[in-house]
Amino acid sequence: MAKRPTVALCGAGIIAGAHATAAASLGVEVSAVASRTPERASTLVARVGGRVVRYSDLPAGADIVVVETPPQCHHRDVLQALRAGAAVVVEKPLCTTLEQADEIVALAEANRDRLLYAENLAYAPVVGEFVRRVRALGTLTHLEVRALNPLPNRGGFTDDDWGGGALFDLGVHPLAVAVLAAAPALPRLVQARLEGSRSGRHGTDELAEVVVQFDNGLRARVISSYRGGDTPQWDAQAASETGVVRAELLPQPHLEVNGTEVAIPSPTGKVPALEHYGYRGEWAAFLQNLASGTRPVMDAAFGRMMLDIVCAAYTSARTGAPEATPFTGPRDRTPLQLWRGA
Repeated sequence: MAKRPTVALCGAGIIAGAHATAAASLGVEVSAVASRTPERASTLVARVGGRVVRYSDLPAGADIVVVETPPQCHHRDVLQALRAGAAVVVEKPLCTTLEQADEIVALAEANRDRLLYAENLAYAPVVGEFVRRVRALGTLTHLEVRALNPLPNRGGFTDDDWGGGALFDLGVHPLAVAVLAAAPALPRLVQARLEGSRSGRHGTDELAEVVVQFDNGLRARVISSYRGGDTPQWDAQAASETGVVRAELLPQPHLEVNGTEVAIPSPTGKVPALEHYGYRGEWAAFLQNLASGTRPVMDAAFGRMMLDIVCAAYTSARTGAPEATPFTGPRDRTPLQLWRGA
């Protein structure tokens, strides 16, 4: 790509703003913003630039489209951008069904793999150093990753249309960290327990406890919760016979090896959080991928793998039995439908 690419934002939420700021820090200009709410699009345009367009106008001449709409819209929005020849940055989760994921993966491959599954933590310095240190431990005997958040009070996170709750939307973050830390081992079995709303205000899951068994025998525990305190708490810990590595991701990045703090790179930009949590890193990597014609580490297939684990987990929570991955159940059901047996 000879010139610096332009980007269009499909969605005008908080994370769209984070992507716009991260891209701008690397010289990428926002050329268009689309939103269900024109006022929100106008507000974001005033902050990051570009012009307000309709969803149907996208990619509106942009080289890259950031898809930050609700998960149930991802399939439609990603395919529209890819079919128009644009590269795509799609927020997690990839989409709501494995059938949709299969179509996205196929079209992304046909579009020269110019799709980034925006698992920002994969590019966060603390996660990168955690994974590097974990792999140096040798054979793991313990791996646990947690993401504890308060119940979302905005958007449609607990609506049925969203596709799932604490595990589907939030849980793909700790699942990704666990899979990266366990690599090159691959997930093969999933056992899960889900709890719904205590108040009965919604029908989605608020708490997920998942055990992922890898093909080397490692059993990783992942906890994802919408019952956390006001301050999110995300952390990870791994151990072997030779040592322990522990990372805190939120509220502040922190890394320890055998109880001793290890320095992680300090941010150099104007918005430290964008570097701490990988937004700037994923954009820098994706721009390099586009320039060199290489496949992103976080590609559509990785996003599908996360959804595969999630679908197995929701099914396991319903049946009480372990589920194999790759998932062999219905590919046209959302995680929430699999949990309910719909």
